[in-house]
This record gives sequence, C-alpha cells and structure tokens, in this order.
Amino acid sequence: MSEIDGGSIIAQVLAKHEVKYLFTLCGGHISPILVGCKAAGLEVIDVRDEASAVFAADACSRMSGVTGIAAVTAGPGVTNTITAIKNAQMAQSPLILFGGATATVLKGRGSLQDIDQLAIMRPITKWATSVKSLGNLEATVERAFEVATSGTPGPVFIEVPVDLLYKEEIVREWYMKESGVEDATSLGAKALQLYLKGHLYKQFHTPALPVPGPLPEVRIPNLTKEADIAKVVDELAKAQRPVLVVGSQTLVNYRDAEPLANAIRRLGVPTFLGGSARGLLGRHSGLQFRHKRSAALKAADLVIVAGFPFDFRLGYGRAISSKATVVAANLDRGDLRKNRRPEIALEMHPGRFLEALAQQSAADQSAWAPWFDTLREREEARDAEIASQASPTSELVDPLHFFRLLEEHMNEDAVLVVDGGDFVATAAYILRPRKPLCWLDPGVFGTLGVGGGFAVGAGVCRKGQETWLIYGDGSSAYSLAELDTCVRHGLAPIAVIGTDGAWAQIAREQVDVLGDSVGTVLNKCDYHLVAEGYGAKGLLLNDSTKIEATIAEAKAIARSGTPVVINVMIQGSDFRKGSISM
Repeated sequence: MSEIDGGSIIAQVLAKHEVKYLFTLCGGHISPILVGCKAAGLEVIDVRDEASAVFAADACSRMSGVTGIAAVTAGPGVTNTITAIKNAQMAQSPLILFGGATATVLKGRGSLQDIDQLAIMRPITKWATSVKSLGNLEATVERAFEVATSGTPGPVFIEVPVDLLYKEEIVREWYMKESGVEDATSLGAKALQLYLKGHLYKQFHTPALPVPGPLPEVRIPNLTKEADIAKVVDELAKAQRPVLVVGSQTLVNYRDAEPLANAIRRLGVPTFLGGSARGLLGRHSGLQFRHKRSAALKAADLVIVAGFPFDFRLGYGRAISSKATVVAANLDRGDLRKNRRPEIALEMHPGRFLEALAQQSAADQSAWAPWFDTLREREEARDAEIASQASPTSELVDPLHFFRLLEEHMNEDAVLVVDGGDFVATAAYILRPRKPLCWLDPGVFGTLGVGGGFAVGAGVCRKGQETWLIYGDGSSAYSLAELDTCVRHGLAPIAVIGTDGAWAQIAREQVDVLGDSVGTVLNKCDYHLVAEGYGAKGLLLNDSTKIEATIAEAKAIARSGTPVVINVMIQGSDFRKGSISM
C-alpha cells in the first residue's frame, strides 16, 4: 500500500465510478490529487475561485447523473466553498468535495491553514469526515459515493491530510527534516524520532478498518409503493382538471432523462416544469405550460407534485386549492409534508414514481380537453401580453425584445445557465430550454455567483453544444474571471450581461417602499472590455436594431472556440414589478 500515494488511490476510485472531470483550484495540500487524476485519465479543470470549482461540479452532477467532484486546498480554500456547498445541499446535488489539511502530526499545533474544517462543513453536508490512515482512504471515498447519491442526495466533504497524499518515503523525509531529528543524538531527539517513525508506520501500514462514524442513516426508499401508486391511478382516472408539477429532484441521478420525458408524455397531464426539470419535454410541448401556474393550481381537482417541495414557489402549499387531492413524491421525508400534507405521500424517487404511474395509468385523456383549452387560452394570452410589452424601438435595448429575438436564434442543442435577478427572471418568461438537462439555475437557495462555475461545468459536460450564460450586471462580477478558465480549457460560452447600472430587482421595491436607492446603484461598466482582458471576445450592444446581428456575431465567435461577452445596455423595466420573494 505504501508504494502508491493517496492522490492515486483517490483517482482510481473516481475513475471506477465513471467520473471524468475534477474541478479544482490548486494548492500544495492537494497537488497529488490533481496529478493522480490526470494520470488516471480524468480531465482536471482548474478555476479561478474555489466556489466556482464546486459550482462546476454541481452542474456536472446535474447534467450527467454522475457524482460531481471538486478538490480545494486547506483553510481558506475550504471556507471559500461554503456558499457553493450549501447551494448544492439545498439543490440536493450529489457531489464530493476533497479538502486538503495539514499533516496529521501537526493537527491543532498552529500549522499553516490549519482550522477545524469538519466543524464548518458538517452542518452543510450529508457527511463530513477526515481520513486518518492510508488504509482507510479507498473505503472512505467509496462510502462517500454511496452517501452522496442515496436517499436524499447531497454533498459530502472528505478532509485528506497532506501526509496521506504523498508517498511514504517522501513523507518520512519531510518528518525527519522538519522535526530536526534526522541525525538524532540526544535522548529527547531520539525519542521524537521513534515516535514519528511509529506514527508513520500506523499511517501507511494500518490495515483498512470499518469507516469511522458517526455516519448518517442512509435510508433506501422503496422504489415501488404499489398500493399508493394504485391510489394515484384511481385519482387520475376520476380527475377532470389534473396538474403535474415537476421539480429538480425528479431528475437526480438520471443519466438519460428521455424515459422520464416519455413517461410524462404517456400520462398526458398538463405539466409545469421547474428548476432543472425545465426542458424535460423539449422546446415546445402540448403538455407543458409556463405561465399562470397559480391559477391552474387553484382550479385543479388533482395536483401531482413530483420532486418539488411545498415552499415559497408553491405558496407554502396554499397556492393549491384546499379542495384538490394532492399527491406528492419526494425523496426527502421532511419536504414531503412541509407546509402542506398531501392526501397521498410517496417517499420515493419522484422520477421513478412518474415512470411507474405512466405504466399503470389508463385515464381517459379526452376528458381533459376542456381543461387543456382553458390552460392554453391563459398561456396564449400571457404570451401575447409579454409580446405587447416588448419595445423594438426603445432608446436602449428592451429586455423583453432582446430575449424574444434570442429565443429564435439559439441552437436546438443550446444549454442555458442563468445567474442574476431581474434580467435573468425576465429571461425565464421567454427563453425555452431545448432539451432535458440543459437548464441550470441556482435552485431554492437563490445564490448569485453560480454562473461562471455552472458554465464551466456545462461546457465540459456538453462539449460542442452552444452554451448561453445569462447574467445580471450585478451577478456577473462574482464569476466573470472564469472566462479565463474557459479560454485556458477550450470552452466557449456566450455570456449575456444585462447592464442597467443597478441591482434592479432590489432597487425597484426598495425605492418604492423605503424611498431610497442606497446600496443598489452600480456603474454601467464596460464588461465587454473586461472580457477582452481575460482573453475572450467582447461585444457592446446598445442599439435595438443591431440585436440579431450581434447575436449572430457572438455565435460565430463561440463556434470558433472563443468565449464571448455581449454587454447589453438595457433600459429600465417594470415588467416584474412586485415579484420580489422574501
């Protein structure tokens, strides 16, 4: 065991689990992980901020169904990931973060970047652990994959001390040299030398033991709840106004979402898609509705909620009529009944539930025709209303008009990454994801700063596909430096920055309610020139008549392999007035 270093052991386990990418920001504590992964055939993608490494791993996990992997150095490297790890926890994304740590013999003695990392990471992960001996490293990483993907998925943190990552002879040389006992003569020095040799022997030659706890309880939900599914079949057969709401969890651990999409098509129920489920039914589908969800839920007599908690997005359950029969499928026991107790609650993978339901259902879909007519009438009316508000002749660029044109010019394999407030939320009303697993948003945590990392993750998972990163001018500053990452690794997203010189979503409400714009004003920066500094291309768009030409130019630049930023000077808009969430 001592002839192989810890970095290579980690790499071998990752390769066994079909991991193709490691996202990282280098550090002396983790160098053998990076070198080992490269030698094992993994692509090592080094980013400019540790948070972006985790965001990229999160994106890769969502899009590929393979657990995302990131590695960061000790201390501030680990603490810089906190927001991204919490975002992954709330988004229920399976990923593993390796964190470097000081040498085992120096733990707690004031060495560089030595802090209690487990105390920080335990509350925001499914499992946080530290490896003490080389013999237990492989089993710990194997266990991490199981914990990250089973039950309700989520992130795992593994702290790996630096002296377990290098080969034994190198660590022995360090120990002897740094301790000053290499040529021990005094009794005290000889005693310390003997202690260090014994410590080294235990680290590198202790046989593998059961992975130390405490481990979380890993409940494997029943994947077939026949009696409950039969009840849902009966309810569906009786329903006159059914609605299906599909959330991100429905696609967790799916490597191919097409069987799930086909199941929903067979069910034939009016469907609203949220989060990573956007795009599941393609760009256009007669089953999917995008507007007036609250009105549909108030009128429905049966509401099936798959992988979507009863949180603020569903009015804490109150958006659904009290007279409706509610069915919910969720991996998380708490989310299953939080705020609203469904009449039928299934603690199981919501995607597998929908597949099982589609196999058994024989509902008369023709009975739902009047209900479909009502929903389509509302959908078309809202689309017409949005179109009427779009201004093609404004002094600057109208966001509605811009997105209506962008929607027509995106490729049919386009991936959409969104990171921002008002500009991004406006885009969500208009842009239609083309395919399953091609929409990336932060999730319920509402995190700004995901864009750069998500775009990197999307770029490596969907090589050759067009990737659009929709930024607000406020959110863009969190991760615009990842353009440098894209340039170095041959990724070519098209970033669209809606520049209005404000944190518009906050400012609109703050000024109205409190009469003061303090803290919400930004400069209208030359983000297109910033892009050039990172080696990307930058385009300025401040004329509505040049929207289509600018989009075409950006697409051509991206096809050539160069990332590009379109800095769109947008006019103020009240399109989303009153929509802020608290």
